[in-house]
Amino acid sequence: MLLRFLTTSPYVRKVMVTAIETGLEGLIEKVPTSPQADEDHLAEDNPLSKIPTLILEGGTALFDSAVICEYLDSLHDGPKVFPAEGPERWAALRRHALADGILDALVLRRYEGMRPENLQSEEWVDYQKRKVVRALDVLEMEAENEGLPDPEGPLSIGEITVGCVLGYLDLRFDSDDWRNNRPALASWYEDLAERPSMKETKPE
Repeated sequence: MLLRFLTTSPYVRKVMVTAIETGLEGLIEKVPTSPQADEDHLAEDNPLSKIPTLILEGGTALFDSAVICEYLDSLHDGPKVFPAEGPERWAALRRHALADGILDALVLRRYEGMRPENLQSEEWVDYQKRKVVRALDVLEMEAENEGLPDPEGPLSIGEITVGCVLGYLDLRFDSDDWRNNRPALASWYEDLAERPSMKETKPE
């Protein structure tokens, strides 16, 4: 399998953490790709020109990160990243949706900051910030009430994505100081960050 990727993409990191947690990283060949570079021909594999994109042996391309992670989860017999049924499944999918929403807001905010200053909308940036603050506060409450699973135990796609969110905040928005007033979430992430899958995929 070929994975079109960027090392700093939190969506790519989600895929690679999943691959490591499921023991499949050795089956994936990573191909550095810029979504904006025509010479990388990303649009030929993914008409949306987005990463990550996973190319299977027969040439089929899978996207986006959630689809790729679920595909990888179907290839192994160990504990599933996407629980099959019951309350565990809905908790994992809910947390995944919440964390993915944070990532979407952060990426939109970052792209807005890359536009010419006279075209940037402070109101738009503040709108994205408020989404992130509310969602992080929900995660803090879950961590405080032991609603987040043991970071040293089996992980679902929800916890994987939350970890990638917090790592991306440290990478791109460290001045936001997301740990402030969120001690339970910060403590949970400190333990999660020591997992081999998180350490191996930490962007520089």
